[in-house]
Amino acid sequence: MSNYDPLIDTLAARLGNALRRQGFNVTAAESCTGGGICEAITRVSGSSAWFQTGFVTYANQSKARWLQVSETDLAEHGAVSEPVVRAMAQGALAAAGADIAVAVSGIAGPDGGSAEKPVGTVWFAWATADGSVASVCKRLQGNRKDVRAQTVLHALEGLLKALEQMPARV
Repeated sequence: MSNYDPLIDTLAARLGNALRRQGFNVTAAESCTGGGICEAITRVSGSSAWFQTGFVTYANQSKARWLQVSETDLAEHGAVSEPVVRAMAQGALAAAGADIAVAVSGIAGPDGGSAEKPVGTVWFAWATADGSVASVCKRLQGNRKDVRAQTVLHALEGLLKALEQMPARV
């Protein structure tokens, strides 16, 4: 069990309550977390009411095929970039027919980093059905497990923040 698990559980429960209360459903497009965000969301009993599908698109070809990420953006900016993660969020939102989406792409390590994008670099994006998209880059610290857990935490926090801006449907 990770030191982050209690925090993840708390945020996932808060997210589930907010989604249920507002009548929305959520999806996630994940790369570096390999399904960790979807796993956290579905830890909550009753999550089938607000979560139907998620996307683990670890390879660039998967991002292009399943999320409609531009191959030009992937080639010009790389998978760990703002244009790609924003397209991932929008693609997941459309493909899942969800109200809100989060997308993450990063370098969890211990290998794969560069001077420009060191290990711990993670791009996040949140998209909503009203067309808004927010994105941010974080430089996370720790080993691979820590970076992935911190990514899940930040993704859930961002979903909660985005939900606060959305008027309830019910």
